[in-house]
Amino acid sequence: MGEIVLQAKNITKRFPGVLANDHINFDLREGEIHTLLGENGAGKSTLMNILDGIYYPNEGEIYIRGKRANIRSPFDAMRYGIGMIHQHFMLVDTLTVLENIILGLKDQKFVINKKEIADKILEISDKYKFDLKPYAKIWQLSVGEQQRVEIVKMLFRGANILILDEPTAVLTPQESEALFKILKQMKSEGKSIIFISHKLNEVMEISDRITVLRKGKVIGTVNKNETNQRELAKMMVGREVLFRLERKPLKEGKEILKVDNVEAFNDRGIKILNKISFSVHAGEIFGLAGVAGNGQKELAQVITGLRKATGGRVFLNGKDITNKHPLHISQSGVNYVPPDRLKVGLVPNLSSVENAILRIYRREPVGKNGFIDYKKAREFTEDLIEKYNIMVPRIDAPVKLLSGGNMQKLLLAREITEKPSLLIAVHPTRGLDVGATEFIRKKLLEVRDSGMAVLLISEDLDEILMISDRIGVIYEGKITGIVNAKDADVHKLGLLMAGAADEQVSVN
Repeated sequence: MGEIVLQAKNITKRFPGVLANDHINFDLREGEIHTLLGENGAGKSTLMNILDGIYYPNEGEIYIRGKRANIRSPFDAMRYGIGMIHQHFMLVDTLTVLENIILGLKDQKFVINKKEIADKILEISDKYKFDLKPYAKIWQLSVGEQQRVEIVKMLFRGANILILDEPTAVLTPQESEALFKILKQMKSEGKSIIFISHKLNEVMEISDRITVLRKGKVIGTVNKNETNQRELAKMMVGREVLFRLERKPLKEGKEILKVDNVEAFNDRGIKILNKISFSVHAGEIFGLAGVAGNGQKELAQVITGLRKATGGRVFLNGKDITNKHPLHISQSGVNYVPPDRLKVGLVPNLSSVENAILRIYRREPVGKNGFIDYKKAREFTEDLIEKYNIMVPRIDAPVKLLSGGNMQKLLLAREITEKPSLLIAVHPTRGLDVGATEFIRKKLLEVRDSGMAVLLISEDLDEILMISDRIGVIYEGKITGIVNAKDADVHKLGLLMAGAADEQVSVN
């Protein structure tokens, strides 16, 4: 590793009531991959947004190659050679690859030489074996290809310091391997990379050095070769973390959910589910694996009544619930942890109490004669907070002030407490730190052991393999295989997630 190319000194950032970064010191060297680890709310994103010019620190300085840098916008960051690739891509779906790459560039002439730009894009694409077509529309590309567009966009603009925020969250294992090869190639060319990830196995594979943040402070910086996953997890959360969870033997009960040849269209009017069939039994976790955009979200919506099925049937406890009203399905015993906790699961501006009672405010003891007994509602919420170890600033504060992990705990607590026949959990630990992830997986195993049927939809194969009893893989709206978890492995599931039909996968 070479000289220090970026140095953050005593970076402090305050928001109302929150000290997000507390005198953080961090440096990045030429030709290294430096990983930033920390719990939700530890201050990682705040620090990266300061380096990218989205926030400005209350105290502290940033130095680029030893010289003080004044970074007040992403344009300033790019002038210093810093490019950030966000977890949620900053692309316009209806524009081409070329148009997205030059969008917002200050130095473009009035007449754009598209051939010259396309040639430069192809040159970068060929160098890293991206196989990008400059005139393809973004919506036509896979998630992995869209991520490559983001990388090319930064390289096109001259970035030699790249910040990648949770870059593998939406990728198959094969796509992740390909990304790591690209990052290692960039490193060998002298580029410097800041890598943010919650997946400790990835961190140990890709990093040179690792800096751990906890509650806005740097806990330490270690060389990858001098640490291990268990030590890193302990640095992150301040206690030992279990990487293997005890799973009791399966006690499969009666069939709770039956999905029979279900078909549906997505919001664009394109068929997204194509004759989907599977079942989930009492006392089992059925894990559904797949890369984002292959119909998982729409499937959960069809089962919960939030989207109309155009073919096939859905049965709950033997009764046909196809296209019934969501309230009818909910009252029949289906509870739902949606993928977007803030847009669908919770109401951001309502308090923890109001969010906790969203399912029960019509019923006694909380609801009576059309009125809410707020004393009972508060007692109910306080009980959830205690049982699920939910950290809230104030019980009557807006739920949007909670960290991601605590929001998810509140959402899960609300859905589990009713003891439904079927719990549908979509990406229940996405974006959560190892401590919150461990807690939520334990809770899912507990409800499975209590006899509840659980449909777990996740892109995290480690999670699917750790707590599922059977695993189905969805690709382009079809089930490409269903296997017993004990017979599954990451490589085979990854191939199925990428659309490889495997005739040897037994369908149960």
